[in-house]
Amino acid sequence: MTTSHPHLVERHTILSVVVGSRAFGLVTTGSDTDRRGVYVAPTTAFWRLAKPPTHVEGPLPEQFSWEVERFCELALTANPNVLEVLHSPLVERHTPLGDELRALAPAFLSRRVHRTYGRYARAQFAKAEARRARGDEPRPKHLVHLLRLLIAGTDLLRTGALTLDVGPHRDRLMAVRRDEVSWAELRAWRDDLTTRLDEALPRSPLPEHPDTARVDDWLLSVRRRALHEETPPG
Repeated sequence: MTTSHPHLVERHTILSVVVGSRAFGLVTTGSDTDRRGVYVAPTTAFWRLAKPPTHVEGPLPEQFSWEVERFCELALTANPNVLEVLHSPLVERHTPLGDELRALAPAFLSRRVHRTYGRYARAQFAKAEARRARGDEPRPKHLVHLLRLLIAGTDLLRTGALTLDVGPHRDRLMAVRRDEVSWAELRAWRDDLTTRLDEALPRSPLPEHPDTARVDDWLLSVRRRALHEETPPG
């Protein structure tokens, strides 16, 4: 946990959004407000032996932020948690740099989505089945998260756009969350979604690889502009 640098979030955040159930259309009366953000550490801070942290938890509850370079690295791998920051409709704070980052969102998208979304969901479902075999029922909320990832990943591969709201799947997912869906039905839905994810890959409009060069150029410009702002006129 990294909580010793709240000033980076408070002073240098370029983008802060709400994700989680409130962005997915799965909010309940007990839902938390999950905030995710991106900050730009001062360029001169990287000149020291002790580098700025790659992420900071807090200072608000359920708040997590990435330094912009780490954020870009993860987004280029099609990390679901990071991509959701770029596509959440619930933007709480944004600067001109944050607007640029959101506009850069298509550069991060690629067919790697199939691997990251699908592999994570498969691995977590396998763990859930192992837990059931030991007599320990998996948490319904976690199962909803896995199903939602398969839905979002399939839609992204098909359309080339990431939509966070679960739309027509809401009622069925909420039934899973209330533990009203049998394990056999849940597994069948998982298998169907996995098949749809696999079938969407060959015809996806997404490129094979993200536009790393475009992201790299933008990041370099961010560092240069930050340094210019930090350096007083001579």
